[in-house]
Amino acid sequence: MKEEDQKKDESVFLSEWISDVRTCDKAIIVEGTSDKRALAFFEIKNIFTLRRPLYLVCEEIAYKFKDAIILTDFDRKGKELYGKLNHELSQLGVRIDRRFREELFKETKLSQIEGLIRYWKRCSINKEL
Repeated sequence: MKEEDQKKDESVFLSEWISDVRTCDKAIIVEGTSDKRALAFFEIKNIFTLRRPLYLVCEEIAYKFKDAIILTDFDRKGKELYGKLNHELSQLGVRIDRRFREELFKETKLSQIEGLIRYWKRCSINKEL
């Protein structure tokens, strides 16, 4: 596949992914404020950061939502956080939607959520989402 075709495929995927995340009614969990800013740029709501103890974040999410998407980074620390969040939230009865995380890191070269805006621009998506 040509690089141009690959970028087009990635841009289509990314546009659809962003639209799907924006319209879902689930808690979106990210590691920090840079990650939150990246998602907020695309008008994504219900974003929770891990700036407080994990159990407090999980309890708040369980109180407000039945479903959550965990978008921690794809590095060692992010994978560890994903495991802890998945366990804690599941114990509190929150269903984890793995699809968004798995698709994003499988279909793109992203490894950190905070790089989403730059990656989106690089894929030359210059249309309204």
